[in-house]
Amino acid sequence: MNTLSYGLLSLLTRNSRTGYELTQNIQPFWQAKHSQIYPLLAQLEQKGYVEFVHVPQSDKPDKKVYSLTDNGREALKKWIAEPTDEPVVRDELALKVFCIGLVDKEQARKVLHEREVYYQKKKEKFAQSSERIKQDSVKPVEELEIHDPLFGIYVLVQKATLKVDADLAWCEWMKSKLK
Repeated sequence: MNTLSYGLLSLLTRNSRTGYELTQNIQPFWQAKHSQIYPLLAQLEQKGYVEFVHVPQSDKPDKKVYSLTDNGREALKKWIAEPTDEPVVRDELALKVFCIGLVDKEQARKVLHEREVYYQKKKEKFAQSSERIKQDSVKPVEELEIHDPLFGIYVLVQKATLKVDADLAWCEWMKSKLK
């Protein structure tokens, strides 16, 4: 199985979802299109890792709502124990910065400003996610432990927040180099 398959199984550990919901929810972790998701769901269903129920809709075709099976949960446990691949990095800004000396300082500042705005919006989104986690948690989030249902999303939001803070600090540093 490929990493995207495990990603879909991972998302189903929290609750059942439609193929559309899985496509939307996988995006923060892995860029994937509908054309990739639905064939993988069919394969996962054939292998017994997921099952689905048809949910009738009056104005649209019935939808399938997928759930993780015990076999799928066991496959995830084995996958978690395997070595993790290095992260995939694709950063257009890094490529632009590599040759930023081709433009004047004003254009370089504009590129950085656009990225700062992007990072600020992400930071606000992470803050909203953090608030939702605090509201949904039965105990203070700082006390969440590995087996708590919200633990995984909590630590990922913290990681994302720290990363965006570092990216904003880098933008500030870079702007100081353009004075």
